[in-house]
Amino acid sequence: MTTVYAKVDSPLGELLLAGEERAATGGAGGVALASLSLPGQKGAAVVRDGWRHAPELFGEVARQLEAYFEGRSTRFDVAYADGVGTDFQRRVWRALDTIPYGRTVSYGQIAAQVGSAGAGVRAVGTAIGRNPLLVVRPCHRVIGADGALRGYAGGVERKERLLELEGALACR
Repeated sequence: MTTVYAKVDSPLGELLLAGEERAATGGAGGVALASLSLPGQKGAAVVRDGWRHAPELFGEVARQLEAYFEGRSTRFDVAYADGVGTDFQRRVWRALDTIPYGRTVSYGQIAAQVGSAGAGVRAVGTAIGRNPLLVVRPCHRVIGADGALRGYAGGVERKERLLELEGALACR
């Protein structure tokens, strides 16, 4: 598969979208999304040699992101690339996908959901921190048990902005 990419403006800064080109028989405009990175993000994807700039393939993803940031959409319907992450990470990421728009859950709740309670909360936090699809896969909806905004690869201030956009936090 060919890796393709595009850059999209957003209220959080320029997003880098990367994915696997697919036949245009469904999914998000012929692409399966592998990563969505924010500027300055810890562990962010970077454009590599051999990647092809193909913004036309990301039109549907860009449209959904725009609708989300404008408050016109509360969910994403995009194809994800297969094989990204370990089995444990994929379990945690699937749990993230179940968190409703405008709601938050604790790291401990996610750990319990994936069968990794107790000491496994730290491993869950690490898996969440490695989520390659910020914004689209809502890791920003996971907060500390005490309600504190803990960690976000794109920066805690962006996590706060996303949660405010969704009405999950009172504006400070």
